[in-house]
Amino acid sequence: MTILQRLTLTRPDDWHLHLRSGSLLRAVLPQTSACFARAIIMPNLQPPVVRTEQAQAYRREILAALPVGHAFQPLMTLYLTETTDPDDVRTGFLEGSVAAVKLYPAGATTHSDAGVHELERVYPVLAVMEEIGMPLLIHGEVVDPAVDIFDREAVFIETRLIPLRARFPALKVVFEHLTTRDGVDYVHACEHHTAASITPHHLAINRNALLAGGIRPHYYCLPVAKRETHRLALLEAATSGDRRFFMGSDSAPHPDHAKLSSCGCAGIFNAPNAIAVTAQLFEQEDALMHLEGFLSRNGADFYGLPRNTGTLTLERLEQAQPVPPALPLEQGCLSVFDPQIPVYWRVAD
Repeated sequence: MTILQRLTLTRPDDWHLHLRSGSLLRAVLPQTSACFARAIIMPNLQPPVVRTEQAQAYRREILAALPVGHAFQPLMTLYLTETTDPDDVRTGFLEGSVAAVKLYPAGATTHSDAGVHELERVYPVLAVMEEIGMPLLIHGEVVDPAVDIFDREAVFIETRLIPLRARFPALKVVFEHLTTRDGVDYVHACEHHTAASITPHHLAINRNALLAGGIRPHYYCLPVAKRETHRLALLEAATSGDRRFFMGSDSAPHPDHAKLSSCGCAGIFNAPNAIAVTAQLFEQEDALMHLEGFLSRNGADFYGLPRNTGTLTLERLEQAQPVPPALPLEQGCLSVFDPQIPVYWRVAD
């Protein structure tokens, strides 16, 4: 395996990002805008972003918090509910205010209580989206308490996603934060209109990181990390060069005091080292030739957006780099993802 020392890529995009709002937004945004040209912004605020006018207001808040000199484009999304107005979705997409709609099964993850209980109730919205080519971003888990949390993605595919795709075969679907071999196999089986984002943390860790040797809340996320066999399937898909897979960090900041509690929040903050960790994993698989596709090309192509024209340079150092320090907040701090592997790559200054 040839060891590269510097690698220049088309400037990457993050196709799944939580920025929150207020002071937390102002703290975490520079960690993304320093490296990424664009990001798909998740709409699960409190209250959620359900209408185009709310997405426009949220975009203005993000741009107001952007550091001077950072060129960054937030791509806004709408939170799908059973009362979402199809006409508002159409207008928001066609005028360029909204890039996609996000489907959260009600109760599946952080701030998802307003999500969808019955898919049939949102069919009018999905029909409009299929017509205009607007992507549906799916949190692919069932929330039935009778289904084991480690099986929720596979059951969602069988009971929800396959019937949905049969009803709307031309709907553009992004299966977000894929975590299982079942999900990889499903995407491989789809010839058209289906892609998947994969996070750096699901590429790097399995469920042992959360549960072996004590419960470690900083590794708790939703969907949860799965068995090693699933991690390896994700890694194979991401590093294969298959254009249906691209990076969505799912960087989801929660202050440490909210993670380290009797009912800790789900989410991993990886914005400061998402690119470095991903580069390290691609190097280990002797797949650096596919890194630019995963980070910078595949997502833009699927969303029908132009590829970025700027570049980003990575450098490989002789010594492994420490995990970035915790981010100071107005109250407490915010720990950064530790991938549990030596990381020799960093974004060049």
